[in-house]
Amino acid sequence: MEPDSSFTSVMALTLERQKNIPEQYVLPPLQRPNMSLTDHIPTSLPLIDLSMINHPAHRSQVIDEVHAACKQLGFFQVINHGIPTSVLKDALDSAEEFFNLPSEEKMCFASADVHEPVRYGTSMNHGKDKVFYWRDFLKLYANPISEWIHLWPSNPPSYREKMGSYADAMHTLQKRLMEVVLESLGLNANYLHEDIDEGSQVLAVNCYPSCPEPDLALGMPPHTDYGTLTILNQSHQGLEIMDHDKKWHSVPFIEGALIVQLGDQSEVMSNGRYKGTPHRAILNTQKKRLSIASLHSLAIEKKIGPAPELVDEQHPVAYKEGSFAEFLDCIALNSVSDVKYIDTLRIH
Repeated sequence: MEPDSSFTSVMALTLERQKNIPEQYVLPPLQRPNMSLTDHIPTSLPLIDLSMINHPAHRSQVIDEVHAACKQLGFFQVINHGIPTSVLKDALDSAEEFFNLPSEEKMCFASADVHEPVRYGTSMNHGKDKVFYWRDFLKLYANPISEWIHLWPSNPPSYREKMGSYADAMHTLQKRLMEVVLESLGLNANYLHEDIDEGSQVLAVNCYPSCPEPDLALGMPPHTDYGTLTILNQSHQGLEIMDHDKKWHSVPFIEGALIVQLGDQSEVMSNGRYKGTPHRAILNTQKKRLSIASLHSLAIEKKIGPAPELVDEQHPVAYKEGSFAEFLDCIALNSVSDVKYIDTLRIH
């Protein structure tokens, strides 16, 4: 397929040093990040010390903490996760080097096809978005890494090595995290073990350049992730999550910590006991923010439904089965702000 070069990246726009953002980035008033309504005292998101999971005396406490975090917010941060700081930093540095490359070098990875295993783009889905979002991205399929890494950028020269080490570390971490999430639901830690191990992993490498009018635009609109869980590494604060009362909270930046958020597949599997949490990316005038979201789900065609153990008379089946492939088909046809894939699975 011919690369789709019909977009201007946000990085290219920022080189023009305009005082105002182009019209297509200005959100309708009600969708703007109303700073006065956001709780800007950073939310003390649950902070979970993963090193405790290996101590039999502390394991049940960690599982209780994860259960409370998933039930209340669908979000927590992890420390002592076993991934060296250098691996986290190298991945963010490689991301920055890629986004700093000349436009024509990045454009050879551009595509309007959401099914492409390596895809450079801007906004969310620039062919369908009614309003654009202040974000450039590179999406990379990553599991099994041997199947995909040869398609990744070979420039910067260390990109594959550094991003590859990062992807491997995230895949291992998500298997540990899923065991804890499953146990916190009362399921066996090995439930869907093979499906989780052989599941899909997509790295969404995001670049949010500094924005001259951050109160008029967003880096990403409110959305939930489609998978089982997402692990996020970021260079600065800029993520906000919505609580059950529809109030936005800033997620604090903690050096060396990773953010974990549940996605739609966990909501379906838990039969609604846990929910995927809406989140968005806000902007600032000062500096570029980079983030790498490692999005994990079952294999692309594999359908997931509610776990039979979580269905009974009090909790009838609340969701149809869904898959990552169906999610991609959904976003290929619709703007994210119009149709939420999880809503198509809910049984009312």
